[in-house]
Amino acid sequence: MTSVFEEKNISKAIMRVGLPAMLGQLTTLIYNIADTFFVSLTKEPATIAAVTLCAPILLIIMSIACVFGMGGSSVIARLLGEDKKTESGAVMNFCVYAMTAAGIITLVLGLAFLHPLARISGADTDNMAYTCDYLKWIFLGAPFIMLANGFVHLFRSIGLIREGTIGLILGNVINMILDYVFIAILGWGTAGAALATSLGFVCAAIYYIVCMIHEGHKGNQLVPLAPKYFTPNARMIRNVVSIGIPGALITVLMSISNIVLNNYIGIYGSDAVASYGIAYKLDMIPILLSVGLSQGVAPLVGYCYGANAQKRMSDIVKWTMLYGILIGAVFTAVFILLGKALASVFLQNNALIEQTGYFLKVLCLSAPLLGIINIITSYFQALGKAAKSLIITLLRNAFLFIPGVIILNYLWKLNGVIAAQPVVEALLAIICILMYLQDTKSNSR
Repeated sequence: MTSVFEEKNISKAIMRVGLPAMLGQLTTLIYNIADTFFVSLTKEPATIAAVTLCAPILLIIMSIACVFGMGGSSVIARLLGEDKKTESGAVMNFCVYAMTAAGIITLVLGLAFLHPLARISGADTDNMAYTCDYLKWIFLGAPFIMLANGFVHLFRSIGLIREGTIGLILGNVINMILDYVFIAILGWGTAGAALATSLGFVCAAIYYIVCMIHEGHKGNQLVPLAPKYFTPNARMIRNVVSIGIPGALITVLMSISNIVLNNYIGIYGSDAVASYGIAYKLDMIPILLSVGLSQGVAPLVGYCYGANAQKRMSDIVKWTMLYGILIGAVFTAVFILLGKALASVFLQNNALIEQTGYFLKVLCLSAPLLGIINIITSYFQALGKAAKSLIITLLRNAFLFIPGVIILNYLWKLNGVIAAQPVVEALLAIICILMYLQDTKSNSR
């Protein structure tokens, strides 16, 4: 752990924490694309639309885990920078039990309000049944979905980077295998896709728990799992939640904005929703790689902040931002050149292929900007500056995006709706740079 967080070579340090996180996100992306591919074998746009409509709900479930996963990770990394290991272990224990309780509550409420949630997501008479089938199995797996997603962040914060990545990859690989079995062989459609997703997270969560038990037997005081170590206090809970909520709101508000977006795209029919769904899944490649890089580096930033290594922390942020911009630029070029060819992997209808390729070319224009936005967001989270992280989140998904969709839809119809993402990300990147410069200036005083 110490060798990772105190690596002298900045680029090497970024790669050691960032690459495993990016690899984990890449397998998540591959699973998402595989999920869409197997569902597309039904050759029924309504099933693809249903999976697209359910994606925000799944993201909201994951985001609840982020309250304790990302919040706990930030607190733990800073405590370790201050060499407070006992307090770090207490935070870890609290977060695990809090995620378990939240997962059970989500399961009960999700099943109780299944049909209203499907309608809110944008389901219509064509895809309502498919949407409900998907959501039912997702809510049944909610406790494990939360645990698996929260453990990834918590493990990174205590230096178990390899174990965190293995669990993420394990869950996604099992997910893809079960996708093939449940959809391609058994023909269970959207229900099979959701069941595969939940079972993948079950396996990942079990792996993480086994790792904690193993580390505990080795005497690692950072991973106490027994209930007797559950000793939360008001200050601990406040510190975790104050950072975790803005982190979770990133996903929640993204999901809400996607629901708004899906409803506006739904005006133009299931074919438009299906085209956007596939274009968005492909555009998730640079998005998730950028997220993985920034989230992987966040504990390193927090550790430096706790250890008062300001210069090193600043260099890490700047180099990570540069790497993120370069990754996004590469994918923008690829999608512009090969958009239709990639769309043809999932679709047979020429009109849909043409439309999906066009959507992808527009969406990918924001990819380089993510290298700026995501690392600056992670920077504020890592430092425990919840208010600034929350400001970026609210601007991105509420104050800029939703009005942007409404206004651009009014001006240019479907083309305007699709253009909302790159327009908003461009404005937000400028705001993030100004916020970061102002923060570093105040820190240097």
